[in-house]
Amino acid sequence: MQPSYSTARGCLRILRQLALGLTQVRGAKLAHNHLISFPWLMKRLLLYFAALLTLLSQSSCGYNGMVQRDQAVKTQWANVQSAYQRRSDLIPNLVNTVKGAANFEKSTLEGVVEARAKATSVNISADNLTPENLQKFQQAQGQLSQGLGRLLAVAENYPQLRANENFQELQAQIEGTENRINVARNDFNQSVNDYNTFTRSFPNNLFAGMFGFPPKGYFEADPNAQKAPTVDFGDANSAPSGTTTAPGATSSPSMPGAK
Repeated sequence: MQPSYSTARGCLRILRQLALGLTQVRGAKLAHNHLISFPWLMKRLLLYFAALLTLLSQSSCGYNGMVQRDQAVKTQWANVQSAYQRRSDLIPNLVNTVKGAANFEKSTLEGVVEARAKATSVNISADNLTPENLQKFQQAQGQLSQGLGRLLAVAENYPQLRANENFQELQAQIEGTENRINVARNDFNQSVNDYNTFTRSFPNNLFAGMFGFPPKGYFEADPNAQKAPTVDFGDANSAPSGTTTAPGATSSPSMPGAK
């Protein structure tokens, strides 16, 4: 709950009553004791009240700042989810287009479909962006990225797919979506960094846990993102088990992954 200045007013009333009570019991002992006088007492009480008022003011401003930064993180998280959802929506059309190619690797298609199903099953609420939950989300999406990279690399060895306008358009859309995902993730990390820095700074760190503002997780660099999928196209007679030779394709070294 946001701190209210009514609390400060209540503290002031208590301090006033305390001061009045002390003046009423001033007897002969207090009359001869100049160490405790009414002006001195009022100065001390005002000093304590000023310190209390400053603390409450800082907590109120800090709370508002945490709310604003928390909302900014939620907005960027929505953008991240939207970018990933766009990529997920493109995959079924891509798979159906590739299916038309003769002798296309069945395991590659199945891997992409399974990775997509797993990725879409991992949903994280904007109110629960813990480092552990974000790691699970990133791992599921990373597996889908690897599957897509292999599919697009394999498709490069199929002339009929390269000439297919629908495939070319889907490939371009997926590459554009990957760029949007990278931008959304970077913007999200910047918002999280601003939020975590603010909530962990003094005196906000004294109230962050009390008001329900725990630390949030970041997107981390995927160690597999820099590794191109290995796709070995051999001759039809010398191809090892588990590899596929595209119709009309020539033997070539490993193809690089999709951008």
